[in-house]
Amino acid sequence: MKSPVSVAANMSANERKSLGTLALLKTQQVTDLADQQGVSRQFVHRQKNMVVQAIDQAFAAKATDVLFHLPVTPQWLDQLMLSLTLTCKSSCRGVKEFMRDLLDVSVSVGTVHSRLQGAAAQAGVINLAQDLSRIHVGLHDEIFQGSMPVLAGVDAASTYCYLLAAAEHRDADTWAIHLLDVCKQGFNPQHTIADAGQGLRAGQKVALPGTPCHGDVFHIQKQCESLANVLARRAKGVISRRKALETEMARAKEIGCGNTLSRELTLARQAEQHASRLAKDVRTLVAWLSHDILALAGPDLAGRRVLFDFIAAELHQREHLDAARIRPVRRALENQRDDLLAFAAILDAKLETIAQNSKVSIDLVRDACLLQRRAALSSSYWQRWNQLHDKLSEKFQGVLDAVVQAMKHIPRASSMVENLNSRLRTYFTLRRQLGTPYLGLLQFFLNHRTYARSRCPERVGKSPAQLLTGKAHPHWLELLGFTRFQRT
Repeated sequence: MKSPVSVAANMSANERKSLGTLALLKTQQVTDLADQQGVSRQFVHRQKNMVVQAIDQAFAAKATDVLFHLPVTPQWLDQLMLSLTLTCKSSCRGVKEFMRDLLDVSVSVGTVHSRLQGAAAQAGVINLAQDLSRIHVGLHDEIFQGSMPVLAGVDAASTYCYLLAAAEHRDADTWAIHLLDVCKQGFNPQHTIADAGQGLRAGQKVALPGTPCHGDVFHIQKQCESLANVLARRAKGVISRRKALETEMARAKEIGCGNTLSRELTLARQAEQHASRLAKDVRTLVAWLSHDILALAGPDLAGRRVLFDFIAAELHQREHLDAARIRPVRRALENQRDDLLAFAAILDAKLETIAQNSKVSIDLVRDACLLQRRAALSSSYWQRWNQLHDKLSEKFQGVLDAVVQAMKHIPRASSMVENLNSRLRTYFTLRRQLGTPYLGLLQFFLNHRTYARSRCPERVGKSPAQLLTGKAHPHWLELLGFTRFQRT
């Protein structure tokens, strides 16, 4: 009888391939195959592994394989330089290195800059040709590159950026000039939203007389949260001081000198009590302001004003405890009350319209609005849902849908401009100076680039320009006169 070694050594290549294939197919056990052929199981496994490797190599793309060819023309290189700068957020020097290292093409930084300037000129023409009459709510704010202000304006509904201009100042005249420019494109919103910047608001009164400027709840809430956080940290510091004194007191008592720290420890405990109470009170007031007054779902305008005045009065009563920190926040609240609560008047009007159209009580419509404050998975939500369903009967779903739809279109903050700022910041860091052409190019690019993802499903796959006009448009490179490469 031949040994397994001699049998394996005498097997032809085709026989080994067939053996490895049978082992890979798993139609028979490896042990059975080894017994049938008179070889060892290790030999069968080796043939199986060789078959697997051969299959993997057959399907793997080799590094030397040419997937497709690119028609590298001067126009294509211009597109590449533009896309590297805008899509990949590369610097001019980074584009230069890319062209040198991957394409063996020598370009200077000046050439890259020149191509950007040429595209910026075309983008500026497209920006000025856009009809802005569809914008109903404009969001205004000032963003900064170093110490230089950049005036920004964004449509609340479509996120279309209609104003992005570098300026030496941010006073009333500067804002008025730039707003008058966009008014020439049909910009005439129902109202705008902005923070308490005096120059911004004064400029709007000149350019858009009679157009209300609502207060931005984002900035005032941030200011109030900062106050609450500072007072909380101060209270923690006082607590730490009291604990340290108690430790020192314990040590002093061991040597009979505890009375030397009695007065200091008493004062520390009093300070802790006052600081903790102040921090807790302010935190509660700030929470009420955010969740009960400035929240979209809440009481009517009159009720909000009463609660707002209560918050301001409570802060005023505690102002003497930390005037340097509390007074600016309290004064900001008092000065901005009507502007900050302007959104509530719009909500009240919409809820009243829903009540009239549905022929139901305004109180029930308001309850449907307040229902949106509750977590959808909570038991309290469904308890209130059932109560409203019983009262509204067959009108319930219609009223609820109308309320939800109305609430979706009542912006309260200019935070969309802050979002724009976060997207621009990565471009700003690549430039020491920002010129108007370059900002116009960024404005064009962000307005015509489609959203890959968004919290609002209706925006995915669409650009701000498409959301504003309701019409599709060519790719942003094609809008600039380029022909994009497509594989055949």
